[in-house]
Amino acid sequence: MKVNGVAMRSIWPVGDAAVAVIDQRALPHRLATRTLNTAADVADAIASMTVRGAPLIGVTGAYGLALALRADASDAALEAAHTQLAGARPTAVNLRWALDRVRAHVAALPPARRAAAAWTEAGRIAEEDVALNRAIGTHGAALLRELHARAGGGRRLNVLTHCNTGWLAAVDHGTALAAIYAAHDAGVPLHVWVDETRPRNQGLLTAWELAAHGVPYTLIVDNAGGHLMQHGEVDAVLVGADRVSAAGDVANKIGTYLKALAAHDNGVPFYAAVPSPTIDWDAASLAATTIEERSAAEVLQVGGLDAAGAPARVQLLPESTPIANPAFDVTPARLVSGIITERGVAAPARLTALFPDPRRAA
Repeated sequence: MKVNGVAMRSIWPVGDAAVAVIDQRALPHRLATRTLNTAADVADAIASMTVRGAPLIGVTGAYGLALALRADASDAALEAAHTQLAGARPTAVNLRWALDRVRAHVAALPPARRAAAAWTEAGRIAEEDVALNRAIGTHGAALLRELHARAGGGRRLNVLTHCNTGWLAAVDHGTALAAIYAAHDAGVPLHVWVDETRPRNQGLLTAWELAAHGVPYTLIVDNAGGHLMQHGEVDAVLVGADRVSAAGDVANKIGTYLKALAAHDNGVPFYAAVPSPTIDWDAASLAATTIEERSAAEVLQVGGLDAAGAPARVQLLPESTPIANPAFDVTPARLVSGIITERGVAAPARLTALFPDPRRAA
């Protein structure tokens, strides 16, 4: 995508010994980048949400494993780095998928060849992510065009999003937002209701992206979605996911389940857009999925700019306040109208038919 007319990706190699990423903690107020030189840098970037979004986390982790092997390519170091990076964010399946793929690619090689091979494989995963998400955009745009025609075509299509699913959450294009970008570019008149997505406010990143692309949008508080649906102001809910079961259960940013319930009650279709590496083919359901519990500080404090325009954090509550901060919830397949993938759109029950060869899907 482009920022101020300049093409950018969310991650890119710096020579063959480091990667640079957009530091998403600084957005939407300023565009900053961070260079990652070691596996420890990568693990920190993932855990601190310098990078976020399941596809991007996976690609970043792959590069992190390659960086680890530059320092020590022994079997023990390979396993240690895999464990370290996999623990940075436990819910998103893309991270472990990418780490497993790089490890399998280099395990049989002599240690002297592992680092270069891992670096090449990480780059391959990054390019595949771009292609997968571009295809998701194509299929998702066709769906949005169909929904607009079904609604009569005489007014704009109102789409509700949750969290950030744009190019910032992937290497490029994004997942759910890829469909919105492609539909907008194809002339489908649409408007996006953007959930703020507390407590990390990833909706602000969505708003930043949509503004840059020229897509009409309105930022709303998280609990406004049901009200808008009751009043006929939402034609579809379109989200991403951090993990999808083989049966079509969707683990996504906390609050997604409530949107799906409201959509179901109001007859609004609910879709999740995901590349195939986000599908956990070994999981018949997501009932046992590890839900990441994040720091209480994310709820106790809020960040922004002060009166002078400088970055600042404000304490909302006393430090002694008991806080629970689960990062994700699970929307059962019965509430999901369809899963948008690089191979097309499928109802949850038809997801495995869309991918008869899931081990080779990506």
